[in-house]
Order: sequence, then C-alpha cells, then structure tokens
Amino acid sequence: MITARAAASFEPVGRSVATARAFVRDTLQGWGYADVVDDAVVLTSELVTNAVVHAGTAADVLCLRSEDGVRVEVADHYPEREVPLHASPAEVAGPDRENGRGLLLCAAIASRWGVEYTPTRKHVWFQLDLPARRVGTRSAGPALPVELLPVTDGRVRVAVIQIDRTGAVRAWNEDAEELFGYPAEKVTGKPLTDFAAWPHTPGTSTGIVEALQLSRWEGSYGIRGADGRVLPVYASHLRVRDTNGEPSTVCLLVRDDERAVLQTPVRAPADPAVMGESRSADPFEVFIGTPAPDDLDGLLQRTVERARDMLDGDAAFLLLATDDETELEVRATTGLPSARQRFARVPVEAGTGRYGSARMPAVHEDLEAVPGAVPILGGSGMRSVVTVPLKVEGRLTGSLGVAAESAGRYSNEEALRLQFAADRIALAVESARLGELERLRRGSLSFLVEASDLLAGTLDRDQTLALMAQMTVPTLATWCAVYTIADQASDPYLSYVLHEDEERIDGLKALLSKIDPPEPVPTPGARVWTAPGEAAHQAALRTSMRDIGRGTSPHLGGGLGTTLSTAAAVGGETVVLPLVARNRVIGMLTLGKPSDDHFRQEILELAEDLSRRAALALDNARLYSERMAISRSLQRSLLPPGLPQIPGVEVEVIYRAAGEGNEVGGDFYDLFPIRDGAYGFAIGDVCGTGPEAAAVTGLARHALRLLAREGFGGPAVLERLNAAILDEGARSRFLTLLYGELWPQEDGSAVLKVVCAGHPLPLRLRQDGTVEPAAEPQPLLGVMEDLELYEQTITLDPGDVLLCVTDGITERREGTRMLGDDGLTDVLATCTGLTAGAVAARVLRAVERFAAEPASDDMAILSMRIPEQPRR
Repeated sequence: MITARAAASFEPVGRSVATARAFVRDTLQGWGYADVVDDAVVLTSELVTNAVVHAGTAADVLCLRSEDGVRVEVADHYPEREVPLHASPAEVAGPDRENGRGLLLCAAIASRWGVEYTPTRKHVWFQLDLPARRVGTRSAGPALPVELLPVTDGRVRVAVIQIDRTGAVRAWNEDAEELFGYPAEKVTGKPLTDFAAWPHTPGTSTGIVEALQLSRWEGSYGIRGADGRVLPVYASHLRVRDTNGEPSTVCLLVRDDERAVLQTPVRAPADPAVMGESRSADPFEVFIGTPAPDDLDGLLQRTVERARDMLDGDAAFLLLATDDETELEVRATTGLPSARQRFARVPVEAGTGRYGSARMPAVHEDLEAVPGAVPILGGSGMRSVVTVPLKVEGRLTGSLGVAAESAGRYSNEEALRLQFAADRIALAVESARLGELERLRRGSLSFLVEASDLLAGTLDRDQTLALMAQMTVPTLATWCAVYTIADQASDPYLSYVLHEDEERIDGLKALLSKIDPPEPVPTPGARVWTAPGEAAHQAALRTSMRDIGRGTSPHLGGGLGTTLSTAAAVGGETVVLPLVARNRVIGMLTLGKPSDDHFRQEILELAEDLSRRAALALDNARLYSERMAISRSLQRSLLPPGLPQIPGVEVEVIYRAAGEGNEVGGDFYDLFPIRDGAYGFAIGDVCGTGPEAAAVTGLARHALRLLAREGFGGPAVLERLNAAILDEGARSRFLTLLYGELWPQEDGSAVLKVVCAGHPLPLRLRQDGTVEPAAEPQPLLGVMEDLELYEQTITLDPGDVLLCVTDGITERREGTRMLGDDGLTDVLATCTGLTAGAVAARVLRAVERFAAEPASDDMAILSMRIPEQPRR
C-alpha cells in the first residue's frame, strides 16, 4: 500500500543530478527512512545521470513510500534504444563504461528493480526494503553506571526556537532567553542569521539558510548572545508544516558540551551475534565500525569524544598537520574552550611553544613538572595527558590527545590503546581532510572569480573599498578595516571599517582611529597585528574601573557595554595583508576574529589572493579618479570662467558633457566683450574627444578672443583661425563654428553679425511664434586652406530669441528617429514669451525626453533674448 508520494522533474543539465540527489535525500529523511537514504541517493544519482547527461532529456523522479520500504522511479523521454537481451551479455554495460552503470547498481543494491518502456518514455524503478526493527525501539543505548553518564549543569536548558519559511524567528522560549540573553520580543521577527555564528568557510559545509530548508538536520554552530560572546551550541532541526500547509523549522538547542541531550545515538546492530561481539570490543572500535560522519568537522568531533570516553578523560583534542609537517592546527576539542583554541597553530619541532610530543606516543604524568609540553592545555587545569600521532604511510598527519585534571592518570597501556585507535582512524581523517581541502579549493576559486568580476565592474574608489570589505565579511573574517596610502610620503589612513554586526561598526572605527595604523610593509602574506586587541582590552579595563569606582553596575553602564562589546569583537586574532599594486604599497587590508578565535591557514591564503586583486582594482580606481579630475580641470579651462552682463540682452548657456567624465569633450562656447558696446559670442564643435580635440578647442577659443579684440571682423577671424588649425598638421581636427558679434541698440533692439562655418544654423524666434534660420551655411574650418567666408547681419527686436546649439542637440536619436532641425524648430516655436533661461531649459528637457538612453554626444545651448520694452 502506497502511503505517501513525492515527485519532481529535472532539466537536462549537469547540475540537475545534484538537485535530484538532494530531493531524494530530503524526501526519505522526511519520511523517517534514514536507513535506506544512502542507497537510494546512489541509485538515483546514476539513473538521473544517464537521463540528463547521456540521453540528454529531462528526468522525472517519483518516490513512493510503503509500510515496508520505498520505491523510486526515474523516467526519461528517449525510449528509442535497444532493450538488452539476456543472450547478448556483451551489450550489457560494464562497470568501466561511462554510462549504463545504473542498472548494474540496481541489481547489486536494490531489493527489486526493473525497466518499463512506453511509446514516449522509459522508466527504471528500484525498491529498497527497510531493515527489520524491534517493536517499539528505534535506537537505544546500553544501561551505563551513573559515573559514566554525560555531565551537564544542574539544570539542562533546551532552547526551543521556531523559524518561519522566511528564516525569521517566530517563537523563542524561556530557556532560549536564559541561554542567550535576548527576551523573546527583541528577537521575534528577526532572521536567525542575525544571531547564528555559522562557519563561513567558502566551499565547505551547509549554510544556515540551506540547513533550515532540510527536513532534518543535526550539528554544531554558535549563537551570539546579548553580551556579544558566541555560545557554542548543539542543535537538532526538524522541518514541519501547520494545518494550512505553511512550513516552518523547529530548532532544539543546548550547550555544545551537553550535546548528549540531543545527539542521535548510534544505532546498534540488529544481529545478536554482532551485538555479542560488540560488548567485548573496544568502545573506539565500535565507533570505527559505524558509518562515520560525512563532513570532516563532524568526524573529528566524534573522534575526540570517543577518545575521551575510551580513556575516561576530562578533555580530548585533535590537531591536524600542515602539508610540510612543521605545524599542527587545532581542529577539534572537547572539555576545553574550543572557541578560544580552534585553528590555533603550534610548531612541531622548533620555535616558541613547540609541540614536542607530536611524532611519538607520549605520556605526561604531571604537566606542572613539564610546563608547555602540550601548548593547547596551557591554563586549562589539566594535569596528566597522553598524546599519540596520526600517521598515514609514515607521514605525520595529526595528533590525538586525552587529558585529565588529576596527575598520574595515564600509563603506557592507555597510550597503546589510544595509538591503536588513532591508527584505525588516521586514514579516514586524512581522506576527509583531503576532501575538505578539495571543496575549499573549488569554493575559493569560485569566490575569487566572483570577487574579480565585482572588482572589475567599478572604477569608483569608494565603491571599491566597500566591495573589498563586504567580500571579506563574514566570508573570511568577522570584521575588516581598509587603510589607504595616498603616496609614499603619506601615513596610512583608515578609509573603511565593516563588522558583521552593524551595531559594532562605530565602536570598532573609534577604537582603530585611536591607535597607530599598521606599518606598510610590502612583504607578501599575512602578519599578526596585536595592537587592536591590546587597546580594546586596556579600554575595557579602564572603563570597568571607572564604573566600579562610581558604584555603577557593569551590566547597566551604556559606555561599559559598548567598550566590552568592542573588546569582544577584536579579542581574537587580527592579521594585516599589504595591498601592493605596481610595486608600491597603496594600503593594508586588516582582518579580525572575535573572542580569541584564530584564522585557518587556507583562509589566510585565500585572503592573500583577494588582497592582490583588490589592490590592483583600488589602484585602477585611483588612476581613473585622477584621470577624471584632470579631464574635468581641462574641460573647465576650455570654457569661459563666467558670462559678462550685456545691457538689454538676456543670455543663458547650458553645457552637458557626454560619457563618464574621463574624456574632454569637443563642444565649447564663449561670450566675451570686444570693446565698449560690442560683444563677441561663439559656439563650436571639434571633431573627436580627448587631448587632441582639447588642443584645438583651446586654440580656437583663445584665438577668437585675441583676433576679435585686434579689430578683425568675423570672416577675417575665422580665416586666420582656419590657417592656425591647418598649421597643426597631423594633430589638427576639423571644427564647426558659429561666430558672431553683437551690438545692443538704444531703441532696445540688438544688431548681430554672424558667420556659420559648417555649424548647425542659429534659429530666430519672433514674437509671433515664427521660427527661421538666422544665417546661411558656409564651409567648416580645418579642411581647406582658401576659405571665402562672409558675415550676415540680423536685427533682433524686443521679444526675439536667438538659439544656438551644437549637433549633440539636433542629432539626438531614438532608434531610427532623429530630432533634427525640424524637431528643434518645433520645440523652439513653443517658447514664445519665455526668458532666455526658460528657453534653454525647455530645449534641453525636450532633448532628454526624446530618447530613453543617455546622450552619447556633448550638448551646448546658447540662448539670447531681447527683453520686451515696458509700456508707458
């Protein structure tokens, strides 16, 4: 009888195989069929791979639950294949073939299996029967003496937290308030990720968001309490749904050292004969015989717990060796402050605090007689310890130790037992470590590719600084500070600070501002910087003493709370990486951990790679900013510093440079006095942009002023300017130019003489709304040597407007449409009665609205209007 079903379809792409595996795993775990999950996932993976990779079709996966097992069907849409005949074994897939292994695995693993064909599809199904279970017993452990039971506090507190489908806290019980210090009303509605200190190692483990989506999940992480410290917890998650079908996740959490309250016990073998053997077997061998955890951290944590229990110790620890076997890194502890010790490193053979008992089994009956022999136990209260090496093919891969609070607890017999257990687990640990390193390398590569894309996507200095910090927090570090150096004579400047808890950014910034910045050493690699931690500790101590002297409770003093919070934030390891670009130190990237935490070497190597990319991006942003500043300064120098006041004439100029501001535009304008009562005006466009165009623009603007003030008329001015442009040779650019001279008259009108050399014609708007060209077209400058130009005289009556523009206005485009001279004429015809400023603004607004895309050419507008005379 089918009691439940779940179905899903997967597209014919490679990533669908992993998605199908996750679908089957979550479905079966949700049904409580953990016994057959691994086999079902393996078979599904092979069958879906055959469909989406080899057959190239979509795959449909159907899971059917019954009382005695589960049936999984995988269907594809490519039935046009031969059915293998029993008489032709050569056609059956072999284990070494790229495809077809799915049927062999079904035959080897499944209880029953088969293949069914329809005109449009092919179905492969397999049945997995559940193992027989004792009635009323899912899993149980043996009865133990009281002294062997797990140790807890006087009262075990189990925090019950319910998380809704968005990841926000819906319920928070009293034990959660006691454990973490937050009242329910303060956390309800906030994401759990605001409080969970998840291990943010790229490419490894499951993220908190993914874990909350699984039907069941069990493991360790941290919760940041109200006092700012991270409390290690052990959690059991169960995903449920209410009567309305709304999903949520119920999380049970206890202190990590009380994990036995929640941790799922290892299911004992059902075979009585095997059970009889297990009673006499070594407890560590029983652990080795059970399926080990999939992840390295889980395997190491279970190893130290079993080692401690095997020797009846108070604490245990496991360290893994670096590739060159010169250092050991703390990876798992029990009975010790793991947050303080995790990822700390100690040298094996040389240096301060060396670990001298790593390569051979060693028993220390009393650590007080040999202080420092096992650096990880310093200040822990442990007196006796036994340590053994983990070796694979003669190479040191780690060290396992068990310690007790009393002296003389261990002898060579315990060392031999622990060494035997270490030999059994060493290969599994090394295999899991290599797997973690491979995942970390893949995740690091993906992280660096994404970081490079983000950094290459901006040339803004401030945005680059923000990206540098946001990519490191919280992925690589808890907090980050970026120092920049303007030049070799400048001191490092604190440019950006970021903490994963936004409420701590101000306190962290204030602390770093009060201490000297790190030295800008160009040596590659991360170096430890102790100044922030020491400064935070001293500040917290001074503030505490002042509050105690005033009789203030440390828990109520706002200033003390902020100081202690900042001290906890920088209380771990702080490292500095130089930002080196083009053989110069342009800054430092500072990364920090909280509460005596340490960095993994792999994370530091990843941060070093990131710092090299970030340094180049930051230097590119600096160069771009300098180029923009130079371009803007040059652009300003090519435009007049101001416009003169002309009696009886309104004048308005609007200039818009296209692009991002890093190139000098070719459009320019000018309005200047020639002599008493006479004014010159010009608007022009040099072909191209950049330094060459700027040279011609500067030549034109200054030559116009000089020649006009020497008394030359319009044609003579432009002919001499044309000769000067041609004299530039290969650096010359052709130039369109509208040049004119204006004389205000006593009757309120104005007389103009204009020459239009290849430029858009000026338009005249009369009071009656008619618009007409105010000049005739003539040859542009910079092309021909002999020019015969002439000027035209017009009179602007009161109320008339003269509009002069560059071709960025008339050639504004939207697809195949162009504004053109006719469009500009229509716009100007609507400007009757407007001031010169209003006319220019209306023209610009019409041009901007003509197309959705930003303008691709510079635009200049020169508007002159003769005010109407007041009536008497």
